[in-house]
Amino acid sequence: MRSYEFTFIVHADVEDEGITDVTEKVSQFIADGGGQVTNVDHWGRRRLAYPIQKQKEGYYVLMQFQLDPESINALERNLKLTEEVIRYLLVRVED
Repeated sequence: MRSYEFTFIVHADVEDEGITDVTEKVSQFIADGGGQVTNVDHWGRRRLAYPIQKQKEGYYVLMQFQLDPESINALERNLKLTEEVIRYLLVRVED
């Protein structure tokens, strides 16, 4: 398994309880692919550098996890279908 850092922005209209639900949903996507979440860091609500889907703010979450490279495509496909996530960035971390 490889280590990854994953930052995603949750839609600003989502309540605080919804943020937890979205984070758990993303963690479940990783677990379904045979991976393991090692760290979750909630950065909080921040102003975006430019509007995304007519939103000027979003809730940032940084997640570190380990996953097989074959499961990355399934994770990205699920993220694109998750309406609450407006942007994400997935980066492989060198061990």
